Amino acid sequence: MFFRHFADKREVLFAGSEELQRRMVDALTGAPRGAEPMDAITIALLAAAELFADRRDHSRRRQAVIAATPELREREFIKMASLVTAFTEALRQRGVGPATASLAAETGIAVFRVSFERWVAGPEDADLADVMRGTLADLSELTA
Repeated sequence: MFFRHFADKREVLFAGSEELQRRMVDALTGAPRGAEPMDAITIALLAAAELFADRRDHSRRRQAVIAATPELREREFIKMASLVTAFTEALRQRGVGPATASLAAETGIAVFRVSFERWVAGPEDADLADVMRGTLADLSELTA
């Protein structure tokens, strides 16, 4: 029965990746028409935060398993690369040039990854959306 739903037991850790990508891309695509690329990316990141609102314990356990297993880290890297591709395409459809779309997408996914790692390692009362906003503020300081 298990293998009807998952190709292998490792795949269980990545169930929901499609939903995450769909939610983020839909939010990016639905950003106000005049939104700058990073503003649209921020909207997508905050949409992802909503998905994880009640999944902190699961996320911590999942992250620990992935961190301890090279094959799973590789699969997580592939998932992040897929998000970059999806973000780039969504930005291109919004009229953003290829180089800017690629840079914004890569930056957005880096913010997502760093924020997620901070969130799972942070205090129990940390909110992922707030952590993302903090990471974006850190990014702004880097570029000021």
